[in-house]
Amino acid sequence: MAVNKMLLEAYFKKLKMPQAAKIYESLAREAADNNLDYEGYLLGVLEQEVHQRENNRIQRGIRQACFPVIKTLESFDFKVIPSLRKPKILKLMQGEYIGNRENIILVGSSGVGKTHIATALGYEACRQGMRVKFYTAAGLINELLAAQQEYRLNKLEKQWLGPHLVILDELGYVPFSKVGAELLFQFCSSRYERGSLIITTNLEFPKWTEVLGDEQMTAALLDRITHNAHILNINGDSYRFKQALAKQTENV
Repeated sequence: MAVNKMLLEAYFKKLKMPQAAKIYESLAREAADNNLDYEGYLLGVLEQEVHQRENNRIQRGIRQACFPVIKTLESFDFKVIPSLRKPKILKLMQGEYIGNRENIILVGSSGVGKTHIATALGYEACRQGMRVKFYTAAGLINELLAAQQEYRLNKLEKQWLGPHLVILDELGYVPFSKVGAELLFQFCSSRYERGSLIITTNLEFPKWTEVLGDEQMTAALLDRITHNAHILNINGDSYRFKQALAKQTENV
């Protein structure tokens, strides 16, 4: 028995099955107690290994997405923002838009929950096995500018199409330099009909020229990203302010 145990553990290690190595003995006792045949026992061991690997893959994808904070739909109070239709968001959560390479654009004033919804959609995409990357608009442009200055832009361009979904947060809060705006246009254009974008912005489309600087480039960018896009206008008072006010009331 000791030899068999050593061999099993060696094989689990060689086959890179760490979860099976952890639970095979406990499952063996459970199988004996329930009179399971060897196939039922083996099935239980392999199911646990597959489940653990799937969970590890999801967690790895969530880490690689670089969300600033994990947000889920369960923690969003739709009653606070009545202009945001919950059935529409639930439909988008299914991820069909990613398969169709469609974009989502969340337009609304500060504090209404745009980033929360975008992150929740990205988190769910990770759980469905999609590769996701989260950027702030300013952060992405800084990364692109640095790559250009270090002559890495061509190499970086090959990575732009890697994620199934890119979240571009807070477009409109900071105006971009001419070069920065051009790089952003290049990035978004490269993903046109080849990968999905979620963009959050506090600016209505006619005002995008204020941050991009060039009317013709702005029109060309909007033409690409709004094609077959889900455009959600979120109107209402600040979601964050109402949450803070509710907490303050509870503490009184």
